[in-house]
Amino acid sequence: MASVLWIPVLFTLASIYLYSLAISLPVGDMAEDADYSALKYPSNLSELNALASLLTKYTDNNMAYVFLLFCSAYVYKQAFAIPGSVFLNLLSGALFGVAYGFPLSCVLSAIGATCCYGLSHFFGKHHVDRYFGDKIKSLSNKVQENRDNLFFFLLSLRLFPIAPNWLMNMAAPIVGVPVHLFFFSVLFGLMPYNFICVEAGSVLSEITSTGDIFTASTTLKLALAASFAILPSILIKRCRKKEKVAAE
Repeated sequence: MASVLWIPVLFTLASIYLYSLAISLPVGDMAEDADYSALKYPSNLSELNALASLLTKYTDNNMAYVFLLFCSAYVYKQAFAIPGSVFLNLLSGALFGVAYGFPLSCVLSAIGATCCYGLSHFFGKHHVDRYFGDKIKSLSNKVQENRDNLFFFLLSLRLFPIAPNWLMNMAAPIVGVPVHLFFFSVLFGLMPYNFICVEAGSVLSEITSTGDIFTASTTLKLALAASFAILPSILIKRCRKKEKVAAE
């Protein structure tokens, strides 16, 4: 395993790239009263609305730039386990609409999470295990128990998480989850959550708090989607139990 010191090096390089991209904003196409201070990661809905307003003015003449900036910022945030994906999903809906923003958020979530998986695999295994040993051990036991239907189990973890997503991203290579199963479990497992956020972002001006996103109705939709996702896993387990009983 390579030194963990590579992580701050990669973080610095990625930060320089993102900063360089941000300061390359084509200001010539903007009005004189444009608020460039809004070009930062939003931490609340007010900042998100300001950022969406700024970038929306670019989408007609500089769509490629906005697309590259958004994708880079999204993957950066996911790769280095920085909280706040809900705001980027909302921004995706505001900038690109549901038809494009939803699949884009799903793909970027999977790419960013896989980058985090890679950082843990190559540079941070020992340290993740050291600081989260008990949770890693518990997750490892569950992975071994569900090895025969691992994909559906991983899918259920995204829908009914037993640990934060960032920790599951870091722990996955340590507990022996293959990268291809990890990627697709994130891609499909976060679809319900991403859809609700992106859909809400498409009417961003109507949202006054994050409570407007995760209502009783949307929570019920998430629960139903999760139930359907784990159903194959339950059926597979039952079939295998019956086969064992029949063999005995």
